[in-house]
Amino acid sequence: MTHSVAVLALDPIVSFDLGVAPQVLGAARNAADEPLYTVTTCSVGGEPVRASRGGFRILPDAGLGALDTAGTVIVPGNYSSALTDGTIGDDVAGAIRTAHDRGARIMSICTGASVLAATGLLDGRKAASHWAWAPELRRLYPSVDWDFDVLFVDDGDVLTSAGVGAGIDLCLHVIRQDHGSAIANGAARRCVVPPFRDGGQAQFIERPVPDAQGSGTEVTRAWALDRLADPVSLDEMARHARMSVRTFTRRFRDETGLSPQKWLLQQRVAHARLLLESTDLSIDLVARRAGLGSATALRQHFQQAVGVAPSAYRRTFRRS
Repeated sequence: MTHSVAVLALDPIVSFDLGVAPQVLGAARNAADEPLYTVTTCSVGGEPVRASRGGFRILPDAGLGALDTAGTVIVPGNYSSALTDGTIGDDVAGAIRTAHDRGARIMSICTGASVLAATGLLDGRKAASHWAWAPELRRLYPSVDWDFDVLFVDDGDVLTSAGVGAGIDLCLHVIRQDHGSAIANGAARRCVVPPFRDGGQAQFIERPVPDAQGSGTEVTRAWALDRLADPVSLDEMARHARMSVRTFTRRFRDETGLSPQKWLLQQRVAHARLLLESTDLSIDLVARRAGLGSATALRQHFQQAVGVAPSAYRRTFRRS
C-alpha cells in the first residue's frame, strides 16, 4: 500500500517548496516500479493560493479534510500570518494538531515551520528553518529550540527543514527512513540531485561552487568515493587535486561546508548503511568495505551519526 501525504498550501505559498514533496516522494518506487507515496495538495476550503513570486495561482486538489486521513502532513514555505504576527487560523491549527494527535507524521519546509510553531507543536522541540528568518522566528516563538545552522531536524514525529533545497534533503531522508537507502538513492537519481546530505550539514556555505572550472575539489571527491574501502589520507587527496594541503582544505570546506576528514567519514557511514541494508555481510566485513577498519570503529561512528547500533539498524531497515 502507498503512504498518503497531504501537502498544505497556505497563501502566499513558496512555489518551489510546494513542488518538492510531490516531485521527490513521487520519485520513490518499489522494485515493480510502483509508487510508494500518494501526494495530495490541499488548502483552506480547497481555494486557489497565490505564489509568493511569479505572478500565478495554484489550484489544490482538496480542502483541509485531506489532513484527516494522511499518514504524513507537510507544510511548505509560505508567508502566512504565522510568519508576520505569530498567529494562524483556528481551522488550520486544529487540522494540524488533530492529525498529529492521531499519529500522523508532521513536516515543514522553510518558513512552514512558523505554522507548526504557531500551533504549539514545536514548543520545547528542536526545529530548523531558513537562516534568513532567524531573528523573526526567535522573536515570535521563543519556546522553540531553533537551529538555523542545519539542513533539517528529525525530531521523530515532527520534522523541519531549512529553505528551498533543504526540503529535498528532508524528503530523501524520509524515504530513506521509510524504505532504506536503495529506494532513496533511486529517487535522488530520478530527481538528478545528490542522494545524501546529512541533516547536520551547514545550510549556509559562503562559496558553494568553485571559482573556476577545474579549480575545485569535485573530481577528487569522486576519486575518494571510489576508494572508500582503502585508507585515504588528507595528503593523498590534496596531491590528487594538485593543491597544497592548506589550499585543498580551504576549498573543500568552501564547497561542502565540511572538512575533508569529516566528509570522508560521512560518506563511509553512508556506505555502511547501504551495505547493512542490502547485504548479509558481517559487521566486520561491512566495516572494512566502508573503510572504517573494525567493527568497533563502525559501531562508534554509526552510533554517533545514526543514533543506533549497526545490528539494530540492519534489523530495522533490511527488506526481505
